[in-house]
Amino acid sequence: MSNKNINIKDVAVAAGVSVTTVSHVLNEVSYARISPKTRDKVRTVAEELGYGPNRLAQALRTQRTGMLGLVSEDIATTPHAGRIILGADEAAKARGYNLIVINTSGSASLESRQADIAALLDRRVDGILYATMYHRNVELPANLGSVPSVLVDSVATGGNITAVIPDEEGGARAAVEALLAAGHRRIGFLNNTDDVPATRQRLSAFRATLNEAGLDGDAAPVESEPSEVQGGYEAARRMLSRKDRADMPTALFCYNDRMAMGAYRAAAELGLSIPDDLSIVGFDDQELIAANLYPALTTVALPHYEMGAWAAEHLIDAVEGKTDLSLMALHPTILGCPLVVRDSITAPRQ
Repeated sequence: MSNKNINIKDVAVAAGVSVTTVSHVLNEVSYARISPKTRDKVRTVAEELGYGPNRLAQALRTQRTGMLGLVSEDIATTPHAGRIILGADEAAKARGYNLIVINTSGSASLESRQADIAALLDRRVDGILYATMYHRNVELPANLGSVPSVLVDSVATGGNITAVIPDEEGGARAAVEALLAAGHRRIGFLNNTDDVPATRQRLSAFRATLNEAGLDGDAAPVESEPSEVQGGYEAARRMLSRKDRADMPTALFCYNDRMAMGAYRAAAELGLSIPDDLSIVGFDDQELIAANLYPALTTVALPHYEMGAWAAEHLIDAVEGKTDLSLMALHPTILGCPLVVRDSITAPRQ
């Protein structure tokens, strides 16, 4: 915290530089010709003395408050998706900005979400991040466009706004390719029932990857249930209870880690050992699940932290006039979903 009894002259004297130099360093004046060594010394002295630049004075001069808003659709209460907030917060702080978070619900009315945006605008935030718990299309409040804004893990319905989303298709390809590389040719997919981008894109990539490997992706078994543990259990029971063992999959790609957990339970009830009798790969990398199943689940990681950080960085660039968000609004930015290899995949029994 800043020490109100210390002023800029005290910092200048302690650092052995002029008041102007201190001002230029602490306000990050880019054109000031000050050596890196002097800049480091001024910052160190200012920190030791507890002196910080006057935010109110900065706001009056730049018309910026140094505050960003983040509207969180449920992610504040979701451990794995909460890394969106962490990524945005750490990226903002690194640039000298603070983050105000308002949690809302994905089922909240448009009027309710518009009121949340208004609450942030009343606090004169410089820009707004709008983040959802899972990748989906969203209808946005009209007042979101009052300041620079970026969508995280979502795209706007009927409007162009800069967005960053996960590579659903690339992640699904990585999952299926890992099973193919282990030697599996009978691979099933436990999919979600919700009509969201991830449901469609992961299924499309599953089939396309099998086709490219010389298999019939359209004929590969797919069972759909709600994307929870019980849904994964029920879908896996149906898929693994086929009368003809020759048609039964030797590997499962699951829409998410929760469905994979249900598949583990179904396999155990049917006397199947993982991974010796059945290999399984999930999606999301929900660490509390994936790393703690036995055997530990190979899965695909959603880039929650990276999406939050990317969004905050580009929002700040727009606030500071360093980039034009409209140039990036035509197509969402897609971040990769890497495979996290653990112990749930091995070669099929001969």
